Amino acid sequence: MFPRPIEKSTPAARTMYQIALPIALFIWLFPLIGVAVTSVRPSSDLASGNYFGMPSRFAWDNYVSIFTDSPIGRYIFNSFKVTIPTVIGTLALSCLTGFALGIYKFKGNLLIFFMFVAGNFVPFQILMVPVRDLTYGLGMYNTTMGLAMFHIAFQTGFCTLFMRNFISALPKELIEAARVEGVKEWQIFWHIVLPLMRPAIAALAVLIFTFIWNDFFWATVLTTSASTQPVTAGLSSLNGQWVAAWHLVSAGSIIAALPPVLMFFMMQKHFIAGLTLGAVK
Repeated sequence: MFPRPIEKSTPAARTMYQIALPIALFIWLFPLIGVAVTSVRPSSDLASGNYFGMPSRFAWDNYVSIFTDSPIGRYIFNSFKVTIPTVIGTLALSCLTGFALGIYKFKGNLLIFFMFVAGNFVPFQILMVPVRDLTYGLGMYNTTMGLAMFHIAFQTGFCTLFMRNFISALPKELIEAARVEGVKEWQIFWHIVLPLMRPAIAALAVLIFTFIWNDFFWATVLTTSASTQPVTAGLSSLNGQWVAAWHLVSAGSIIAALPPVLMFFMMQKHFIAGLTLGAVK
């Protein structure tokens, strides 16, 4: 059922593994290395066609130019204005819906759960026109609030699926014991269930933060101006009709990738806690 550990494989298989692993790692990292090198490549190299060779000099000033020659600071601030409310709103709603669907057994429970899950199977591209018309009709088109509200609505289904399954696996004896002691339902949720959900909340927070921060499709559909565009849509606007500032786009991409990376390292201990939960007594 499980793959055999490489240590127990034949010598030939271990040799092939040792050869294939660095090659696969290099292929996976090659685009990232290319972006990192381009971010310190002077514009003269790109104009002369030096796309893949070593830079003629390391233009570290590209990281200064991206802030002085473009409104990337505003783009990053817009991304935070969209991402942080989305993460908070999505986690709050999914914790409540996951608790209701995972703890209470009522008529229509499974049907409501399937409705949350079904939204994840709808191709989001077909929603482009109706969502744009809806946000325009509500006066939220080209606003960070409208973009955040859409992401909250769209991501709650996946998060509810995750939370409901996690809560369903919790020991029911804890909840029954609390009810016997006369603890109210909201206190059960707040003092018993929610602390146990910390690993799941941490995992979802990182996933949703990364999804929303890196979103490009809806950022370009629902926002049009520099005052509201997130960093993903803003970086694409640095390429004009006739001139492509790839060195600035690459530098901006490296800077834009830092918040999700920092978010992961901030929540890493909660991932470890979730992986080791129940491993020892």
